[in-house]
Amino acid sequence: MRLIQISDCHLCANPEARSRIGYPLRQLRSVVAQARRLRPDIVLVSGDIGHDESPAAYRHAFEVFAEFECPWFWMTGNHDHPEFMEELHPFHDELDLGEWRLLLLDSRVPGQAGGELGQAALQDLAMRLEEDDRPTLLAMHHPPLEIGSAWMDALGLADREALWQTLAAYGQVRAVLCGHIHQAFAARHGDIAVYGCPATADQFLPRRDDFTLDEASRPGFRIVDLEGQRLSTWVERVDP
Repeated sequence: MRLIQISDCHLCANPEARSRIGYPLRQLRSVVAQARRLRPDIVLVSGDIGHDESPAAYRHAFEVFAEFECPWFWMTGNHDHPEFMEELHPFHDELDLGEWRLLLLDSRVPGQAGGELGQAALQDLAMRLEEDDRPTLLAMHHPPLEIGSAWMDALGLADREALWQTLAAYGQVRAVLCGHIHQAFAARHGDIAVYGCPATADQFLPRRDDFTLDEASRPGFRIVDLEGQRLSTWVERVDP
């Protein structure tokens, strides 16, 4: 089972719109073209698809993602409008990966850059984990760990400690996939791995106290291969 994670596209209604250092739609097309060559079984887009609050941004994204030969799924980030997304492509909160499963958690808080799951969502997560002990991946937009950049750590998952307390009872959770941070990232909380995904738009320079772009880094995506009980993952970069 090969899963590809794409994140933080930041598209605008104008297909030629420029970001601070690139052209988001052109970069997304390059990422998807390379990802297709790796023949994924499933694709997850982990939020911040749109940037300018326009329905057209999601239409551009839908047209690009529709080029995948496999099923693809998206979830919201702090910049997104769920109603525009759902008009084009439905949301899912669980994906069957055969011997594994993937649970999608909505960390978006309307009007805020930071994220939070909330007590009700954590209680629901615990119930879902009680029902199935297959090896499990979680996905959310906001990172559930500090990444070493003060400005971004202030905008992460506000109730991350409550998340880890919830997960402590469930050994089947193997890894968490997140977006939001616009950079490759890998760390662990106990036995659970946390993997961050590069953006298809601009990259952020790691380990900076203040917002800083990484002008030397290229757009990218994450590959997750699942074979039996084994998970392997790496990041691919793309020339925009």
